[in-house]
Amino acid sequence: MLNKFKGLVVEEQGQGMTEYGLVLGIIAVAVVGVLAFLREEILEMFNGVKDAVTNRDSTPTT
Repeated sequence: MLNKFKGLVVEEQGQGMTEYGLVLGIIAVAVVGVLAFLREEILEMFNGVKDAVTNRDSTPTT
């Protein structure tokens, strides 16, 4: 009887995948939130890179 109870307490089969799924979901929500919060800064950064690439001097450097 005691071994049966220990087996119920120790058995964690299937629990790990649920925990991984919850952690992954929390991380995904956090990333979306950060991207939404920093949207303007990210757009400015990419526009700056685009402008730097399109407006650079066309003479080749060697």
